[in-house]
Amino acid sequence: MRAAVMYGAGDVRVEERPDPRIVKPTDAVVRTVACCVCGSDLWPYRTMPADGTGRPMGHEFLGVVEDTGTDVPGLKPGDLVVAPFTYSDGTCDYCAKGLHFSCRDGGRYGFDGVDGGQGEAVRVPYAAGTLVKLPVSVDSALLPSLLALSDVMATGHHGAVTAGVGRGDTVLVVGDGAVGLCAVIAARRLGAERVVLAGRHEARTALGREFGASDVVAERGEEGIARVRELTGGVDKVIEAVGTRPALDTALGAVLDGGTISRLGVPQYEQGPFGRVEFARNITLTGGACPARAYIGQLLPDVLDGTIDPGRVFDRCFTLDQVPDAYRAMAGRQVLKALIRP
Repeated sequence: MRAAVMYGAGDVRVEERPDPRIVKPTDAVVRTVACCVCGSDLWPYRTMPADGTGRPMGHEFLGVVEDTGTDVPGLKPGDLVVAPFTYSDGTCDYCAKGLHFSCRDGGRYGFDGVDGGQGEAVRVPYAAGTLVKLPVSVDSALLPSLLALSDVMATGHHGAVTAGVGRGDTVLVVGDGAVGLCAVIAARRLGAERVVLAGRHEARTALGREFGASDVVAERGEEGIARVRELTGGVDKVIEAVGTRPALDTALGAVLDGGTISRLGVPQYEQGPFGRVEFARNITLTGGACPARAYIGQLLPDVLDGTIDPGRVFDRCFTLDQVPDAYRAMAGRQVLKALIRP
């Protein structure tokens, strides 16, 4: 099969790889129908040291089951399924708590001999605990929004849930990437009355307004914090969807004492400003890695009936052979989120 492999910063290639096959009774092989490039893929694209072995890329995909092991109840060849961005057994104590990202037997695509999602097919470990069957056909117009459940929509929802967003709230979303835009959808879905989106890319913030953002703050740093406080008087709930220190500083500056900040962006820093000043403000810091498998079932009905349409974050489609172009376009901010059709 053909699949995307990263060999170092800026070096993504599409090459022939071994066809996936059943290794364990709990495996399934899924033929990919749609996949995508994630904003988190851009961090290694910018910084990964040169590696002669290469790393299979991608963790968001949906497709058709081609084969299953002998211990995969509930799935059969021909089923259309969506895969959360990590695999999990669905039976351990963490999965029982809804913390599938922490599954004791789980893992990440592209590591430990598991295929990446940006390819023609994927071996999915613990398929029964991981894959979610979809009640639509492979030519459904809903496929982009269903693919968004694999990561960005589930992650945006995780931010809204962990921030405690509820009816009537005013919420600040920091970041106008795909996760931030999906967090706008999620906050509105949970009843937020007002959502302020901090971002400066006009095409993205325009989509954010269509998703339900009431206000857009393009200013950054202290000027941006002042603008948020001017508009709202300060907010009780913040969803930080970038992962940089300046984004965290904006969240801390805009949140009211006693408020909650949910971090969704993968942190690109090791230390944060959590000393006596922040301690005295009684700020709750939450969020973290999204347990997407726990949320797909909650969000799926709203995608199927058209209540939410997160697939609109995909603003350009590429073929599998064009994956290197997709990375370049996203890294250059020419594309918000690249959809791949193998």
